[in-house]
Amino acid sequence: MQRVRPKKQLGQHFLNDKNIAQRIVSSLDASSVDAVLEIGPGMGVLTEMLLERFGEKLFAAEVDIESIEYLSESLPKLKDRLIHADFLSYQLDNILGGKIAIIGNFPYNISSQIFFKVIENRDSVIEVVGMVQREVGQRICEPPGSKTYGILSVLLQAYFDIQYLFTVSEGVFTPPPKVKSAVIRLTRNSTINLSCNEKLFHKVVKAGFNQRRKMLRNSIRSAFGDIKEVHPLFDKRPEQLSVAEFVELTNHIEKQIG
Repeated sequence: MQRVRPKKQLGQHFLNDKNIAQRIVSSLDASSVDAVLEIGPGMGVLTEMLLERFGEKLFAAEVDIESIEYLSESLPKLKDRLIHADFLSYQLDNILGGKIAIIGNFPYNISSQIFFKVIENRDSVIEVVGMVQREVGQRICEPPGSKTYGILSVLLQAYFDIQYLFTVSEGVFTPPPKVKSAVIRLTRNSTINLSCNEKLFHKVVKAGFNQRRKMLRNSIRSAFGDIKEVHPLFDKRPEQLSVAEFVELTNHIEKQIG
């Protein structure tokens, strides 16, 4: 009986170039992790290579039941470690509870949400290799001062060292997307805790970029009320601040709001 390949899911374009797949898989170190989790394996182009390399350390999370059934038949060694679940709602502690590396051709429509979940699980996720829309990859990697530097740039760079690895053309996907893709790598840095209230730090970063065209004095006032003691960073726009300066600003705001 011939196995039927799963249909394309919403927001997902399946990679069909094995050379690109090998480059992605080779970009993941994962030498010091307890588990490797692939997000959205689809037809298993990456999965087969990952299974050869990582064996029983490999898990795969897939929301589409057709893909789960297809992979169960085509890669029987992985069958017991296929997770039929939405990654965004899945508890990563359910895998092993240790250190985790994440890899995948991330669906365009949820790639930012995947990275926010990585931030939430930064104590266990120590490496990520992901293929995303090129503009998203560039935004995440941008330094302060760039027009595309934003919330994800700051929050990810606070906890991870980030590399833009390579660009992927439209023609290696089925169906081809209308934009190019990028493969980026995140490696957990040495920052265990920021030297500030981290929950407030996240709020300050989001408040600043929610009104990114305004000076920070305006966006901070909108989010936290009138801050009596003026700080020089209030005269800048959010994209001008480094992670360290956002930490400094957070400490100042916490003193002011008690």
